[in-house]
Parts: sequence; structure tokens; C-alpha cells
Amino acid sequence: MRPIRLPEPPGPTMGMPEIFEGGAHSVIRRAVVIGNGSPGSENQSIGLVRALGLSDKHVLYRVTRPRGGINEWLHWLPISLHKKLDYLIRLIQIYSRGKKLVPLPLENGGGSVGLASVLEADVKQIVTMARQTYEKDGPLLVVASGRDTISIASSIKRLASENVFVIQIQHPRSQLNRFDLVITPRHDFYPLTPQAQEQVPRFLHRWITPREPPDRHVVLTLGALHQIDSAAVRSAAVGWHDEFAPLPKPLLVVNIGWPTSHCRYGADLAKQLTASLLSILTSCGTVRISFSSRTPEKVSKVIVKKLADNPKVYIWDGQEPNPHMGHLAWADAFVITADSVSLISEACSTGKPVYIMGGEHCKWKLLDFHKSLRERGMVRPFTGSEDIAESWSYPPLNDTAEAASQVREALAERGWRVRP
Repeated sequence: MRPIRLPEPPGPTMGMPEIFEGGAHSVIRRAVVIGNGSPGSENQSIGLVRALGLSDKHVLYRVTRPRGGINEWLHWLPISLHKKLDYLIRLIQIYSRGKKLVPLPLENGGGSVGLASVLEADVKQIVTMARQTYEKDGPLLVVASGRDTISIASSIKRLASENVFVIQIQHPRSQLNRFDLVITPRHDFYPLTPQAQEQVPRFLHRWITPREPPDRHVVLTLGALHQIDSAAVRSAAVGWHDEFAPLPKPLLVVNIGWPTSHCRYGADLAKQLTASLLSILTSCGTVRISFSSRTPEKVSKVIVKKLADNPKVYIWDGQEPNPHMGHLAWADAFVITADSVSLISEACSTGKPVYIMGGEHCKWKLLDFHKSLRERGMVRPFTGSEDIAESWSYPPLNDTAEAASQVREALAERGWRVRP
């Protein structure tokens, strides 16, 4: 009797059945995004999920802090302690008014005291779901971003390490091995450079994070992750065609953020910006200005007062729809305040001229970020002497796609892969 020969696995052109690939347990088909309510942080996580082909196969959970009153002073505390203190304060208020007491909210969700009605991240719920659905749906990808998500993501990794792959975006300021992968900009490791060490007294070195160089758990990017790719820009170009196509060219888009601890400014920067914009108006067809929701009023007032009546200038009033995607698609050049890593990263992904305003107000790791972009020819300082009609270009910043590629490599080392 001839021996029975099993059929060979089909070639790549026919597709590879899961029986020859390691089975359903090696394929990631779904993701959980854990955010902190900050659009900048959540945009990074969703951008990575999109780049991995799971944009329509993810669920968003949020870690939300109590808001209002004394809570604004407690924002620096770990979120679990913040929630407990908020609860105790509310208990005192309720008891003094003779009202019925409410249950204490769980550390990672499960309660609504002081919280908005959102889908609250709950470690036990996510871990249970990952374990119970593993046989049917395979591993679960968990992507988190923001300081308040660190304890949630690391707990999920600790409790369900065989069923999940956990990615923390932005440096967690703690042991990197608490996650399967950490994706963070190179400038987060600026404190380890000789320049940074010289700026800080030696006795403070042990208190500055990170204290160790990136290890195998770390993927380094130049800027922030985001959702901007060629498909998104093409779609925006079509969607905003009727509004932007008739505008006189070149179109200069100005994005204004807000002061940060590493980039402090106020009305002085606003006055400098308006003077520079007025001096380059002759080389512009149209100027469109957008403020962040956190732009200080003392900054926006100066700009509105000086530029709102100029026929070449349009200032977005903050009402929906937000023209940001249309700006990325149709702008010929950008001016962006130096504080915003996210806005600068998105603009640099277009390959168009990006001018940075207020870089002299920045310090520490933001200076390192700007320096890296200048060395690659992606940004130039905005001085007010530019000819906006004179274009220049560079290879677009492609951090999100490159990070997604390294995620796939890390998954492959574990014997897993992503299937869109």
C-alpha cells in the first residue's frame, strides 16, 4: 500500500489557510484602545491601530479623572488615589446634606462618581474578555497612551499575558518590561544625553526619567503618531474641495497651540506672530488660522484684533466641522507654534514646508525635537521674511507606518501576526 501523502499548503497566490499558519490563536483580528480623554493621546493610539489595518475592529475605553472644584488641584496624583480622595470629599458633602451614600467606584472603573458617562476602562472586564474570547477570536491587541492609562495597560499585561499584546505609547516613566512594546519619540530620552546631564545638578540625576536607555521593548519615533496617511489626505482633499479649491493661492495654514512646561509664552509670542504674518501677506493668496481649544485667550485676542479684518485672513471660529484635515490636504505651507509635537508631526507627514514659530521659547526635550526635524530639512524657523510662494520639500515623516511595521515584527517574534 502506498503511503498517504498530505496535500501541500497552498502557495501565496492562493492564500494560506489558518491550519498551515498556526491556527486562529496566532492571528490578531481586534484591538482595544485605552485613552485618557485627550484627543492628542487617543489620536496616537487610533492612528497606530489604523496603520495595522484594525481601524474598524477596535473598541475605545477611557480612563477618566474626576473633574471640577478641588479636583483640578489633585490632577497630579495617581488616578486611583485621585478617585478615592474625590469619593471621600463627596461622601462628606453627601453626609452633611443627609443624602443617601453611593458605592465607592472601583480603581479602574465600575463607578460614575464625579465622572462623565463614558465607557470606563476596567482591568477585570478587559482581562475577562481577552481570556474568554481567545479560543474563538484569537489574541487581543491593547494600545494605550497617556499617563493615566499606564497602570491599566500594565495590569492587563500582568493578568492576561498569554492572551494579549500590550503597547504603551509615550514613555511610561517606569519599568519598560511591564509592556510588550513601548512606542515613544526619541526626544523622550533627551535627559540621558550629555547636554541634558550638564543642565541638571548631579544630585538631581537620579530623579529625572528616564534613567535608562531604550531597550528591546522600545520603538523610537521622531515625532508623535497620528491618523494622517495618504488615503486620509486624499479623502480630505475631495471632501473639502468646494471650500478650498477656489481660494487664492498659495494657501498658508497657521496652527496655534498653547504654552507648556517646556515651551512657555503669552501675548508676546502672539504679537510677534501677527507682525510676521503681516509682513509675508504679500506672498500669500490666503491665510487660514486655527486655535487649539486650549489656546490662552490672551494669545487669541491679540491675533484676532490684528488680523480678523484683513481680507486675506480667515480665522476658524471653533465651530464644527473642524477644517484641520482640509488644511492638511490643501495647504501649500504651514506655520505652527513650537509647543505642539502632534501638530508639527502631522504637518511634516505631508512633505510640505513647515515653519516653526516661537522655538526660542522652548527648552529641554522640545529643543531636541526641533533640532532633529531641522537636520532632516523638515522645518524652518518662521521669521516673517519668507516668500510663501517659494516651495521646498523633503521625504514626508512616516512615523506611524514605520512603528506599525515594527509592531508586526515584534508580533512575529511571538508567533502572532495581524490580519486586517
